[in-house]
Amino acid sequence: MSSAVLQSLRVPPSPPPRDPSTETPATRPPRLALAPSARIRRRATVLCSAEHVSPSQVPRRNAIAFLLSSLFLSRTEVSFAESSIGFREQLDNFDGYTFKYPQNWIQVRGAGADVFFRDPFVLDENVSVNISSPSSSQYKSVEDLGSPQLAGEKVLKQYLVEFMSTRLGVRRESTILSTASRVADDGRMYYEVEANIKSFASNNELAVMPQDRIPRLEWDRHYLSVLGVENNRLYELRLQIPERVFMEEEKNLRQVMDSFRVIKA
Repeated sequence: MSSAVLQSLRVPPSPPPRDPSTETPATRPPRLALAPSARIRRRATVLCSAEHVSPSQVPRRNAIAFLLSSLFLSRTEVSFAESSIGFREQLDNFDGYTFKYPQNWIQVRGAGADVFFRDPFVLDENVSVNISSPSSSQYKSVEDLGSPQLAGEKVLKQYLVEFMSTRLGVRRESTILSTASRVADDGRMYYEVEANIKSFASNNELAVMPQDRIPRLEWDRHYLSVLGVENNRLYELRLQIPERVFMEEEKNLRQVMDSFRVIKA
C-alpha cells in the first residue's frame, strides 16, 4: 500500500483540551444561538408559568398586612388621645362661676344659656350654665330648695317643661337616678342631681286605631346637674349626654361636675 494511501487512512490526532483562560474572541468557538422562533417560545413559556400564580395570593397578603398595621396605628392613636385628654377652665367673674370642660369641646352662642359648650362630634353631649334672674330670686343657700330629693324633682320638672313638644303622639319618660349634697373646698354646699329622660313618638300619629300608632324611641339621654347659690342667685351646671355613651364618658363628666364653683361677683 502506498504511503499516500496510508496517510489518508491515518486517524487524525485529537485536539488538545480547551483552556478558557487562554481563549480569545478570535479563538473561542461560536455559541449555539437560538432561532427567533425558539426565543418567542421560551418567552411565552415564562409568561405562561407566571400566569399560573394566583393573582389573589400576593394582594391578599398585602391587604392583611395593611389591615393589621392600620388596626395597630388606630389603637395607638386612640390610646394616645385617651391619655392626652385635658380640660379648659371657664371663668366668669362678672356672673360669678367657674368650671372646667373638655378642651376639644366648642362654644355655641345663642343657645339660651349663660354659656354653652358641646362635643364637636357627639352633638347631644354638652354642658351649660343657667342662672336665675337677680330681680326675681333672693337665694341665701342651696338649702332654700329643700332637700336634695325635692330639689331633684324641681329640676326634672323644669327639664320636662323645656322639652315639651306640640307634636301629636310624643311621650316623655323621666326618672331621677340619684340626688346628693356635698360641701366643696370653698366651704359652700352644692346639690347634685342625676336623671334620665326618654322621648317616644308615634310613627303614625294620625292613625285612627291605637294599634296603628306604634311608639318608637326618639332619644335616650342622661342628665347631670350641680346646683349652687351665690350672689342671691341660683346657679345650675347641666351636663347632657346620650345614654348609650354615658359609661364611656362618665369619668370626664364627673370631673366637670366636681370642678363647678360659684364665686362672688
